[in-house]
Amino acid sequence: MTLPDISQYQETLGVRFADLSLLQRALTHTSYYNENPDRGLEDNERLEFLGDAVLDFMSAEWLYNHFPEMPEGHLTRLRAGLVRTETLADFARQHSLGECLLLGHGEEENGGRERKSILCDAFEALVGAIYLDQGLDAVRAYVEPLFGPAVEAILAGRQDKDAKSLLQEWSQAQLGVTPVYQTVEMRGPDHAKEFTVNVLIGDEVYGQGTGPSKQAAAQKAAQEALHKARVQSP
Repeated sequence: MTLPDISQYQETLGVRFADLSLLQRALTHTSYYNENPDRGLEDNERLEFLGDAVLDFMSAEWLYNHFPEMPEGHLTRLRAGLVRTETLADFARQHSLGECLLLGHGEEENGGRERKSILCDAFEALVGAIYLDQGLDAVRAYVEPLFGPAVEAILAGRQDKDAKSLLQEWSQAQLGVTPVYQTVEMRGPDHAKEFTVNVLIGDEVYGQGTGPSKQAAAQKAAQEALHKARVQSP
């Protein structure tokens, strides 16, 4: 059996490759690779690793240049929103990347072409392939048109705000109370501490989180509390 002709996907994806083997690799999911071990293919996991780093840099550069007055903490939250799984999966959909992937039969039957994690990983792999094939300028030309609308959506949906800030705004507006965070457990050796934090609104524990620092645990507790608040809202 011959390999699929992936050159046809270049028009769909909106990019042309000098080295088509890079595109082949970017589009090859692990499930396809595992089902076709004798075809001399590589899966896209290494390209995904590279593309992840390139996107981190590219999004940070774009945000730095477009929001010159924005403080570092806010920039960090915006970048996290830009490179999160859901956003990158949406970028992949905008370029019909799911239609181009080489998937194993099982993954195909289970809806892999629409799975957020697969689309996100594939987009990162494609970015890594473009970088290796044509360099940073080509990556900029490919991804920067996607950033503007995505950032507008993130700001409109307040996804740039951390969970503690959102919970405090909700709690003060709806209940007139400021959340209180309590560290209820600390375990593990000094080099690998794990903290458990409760967040209380009034006398009620609204959420609990565990993490490698009190701050990380508090953020997770706030996320759980926000979920509870949304579920309880009419």
